[in-house]
Amino acid sequence: MNQNVVEGSAGGDFDTAKFSAGIARGIAGALLFALPMLMTMEMWELGFYMDRTRLLILMVINVPLLIVLSDRVGFEETTTWGQATRDASIAYCLGIVASGIILVAMGVLTLDQAPHEIVGMVAVQAVPASIGAMLGRSQLGGSQPDDADGDDQVHDRETSYAGELFLMAVGALFLNLNVAPTEEMILLSYKMAPWHALLIVFASLALMHGFVYTLSFRGSHDLAEGTPGWHAFVRFTIPGYVIAGLISAFCLWVFHRTDDVGATQVLMMIVILSFPGAIGAAAARLIL
Repeated sequence: MNQNVVEGSAGGDFDTAKFSAGIARGIAGALLFALPMLMTMEMWELGFYMDRTRLLILMVINVPLLIVLSDRVGFEETTTWGQATRDASIAYCLGIVASGIILVAMGVLTLDQAPHEIVGMVAVQAVPASIGAMLGRSQLGGSQPDDADGDDQVHDRETSYAGELFLMAVGALFLNLNVAPTEEMILLSYKMAPWHALLIVFASLALMHGFVYTLSFRGSHDLAEGTPGWHAFVRFTIPGYVIAGLISAFCLWVFHRTDDVGATQVLMMIVILSFPGAIGAAAARLIL
């Protein structure tokens, strides 16, 4: 029986050692990527007053996001949606556990708090932490023994157009979660003039395109020979920016930043938040 287990692992069905290493990288990823939010006061306060329906929507949306992301950069190479769902569930659990431990260690969570406050604080923090846990393999994993050039196999997989857009959405969401809950979003929306908004839009588009196609970062994309320069801009950069804007609007709504705020200020906040969202979207295409 043990021999079969070993043979199954060697055959690629399940490798316990690699999976355990993936779990360890997941915990490290949850801490690395979510620690800024775990130490942000606005994120703590969301656990007290955030509408539970909006919180539930955020948590529910996070589940399919993790499943699809798991198929791309899970704890181990997955071949079925069942395996991807398993890895996504583990990432979510790691996010919950890591968030709870850190919040307790910092004295943010205490026994005299109401249960709904504790659950709310951990639930909010578990979303970015679970994404960080899932990204642990991609960003913290070592090279495979059979990779002569030392590149992680996860970067060698072909990605469809829809997959590219999905990765941009993940990058935008993750970076937006860092700043959407802050009061600065509201403050900046009142300080900005229309020409500021236009400048930020142009800067966001330029940075998105430059990150992926111009600045020669690792993982950057080269245009096929004979392809006009505007093709990638229209096909990827503009849709990516639209996705970043939609993700920004969603985050602002979930975190109550659009409540009792005029339409002009809401639009300004979306433009502001789309700036880091656009950078996150571009970075996701490079590193995932």
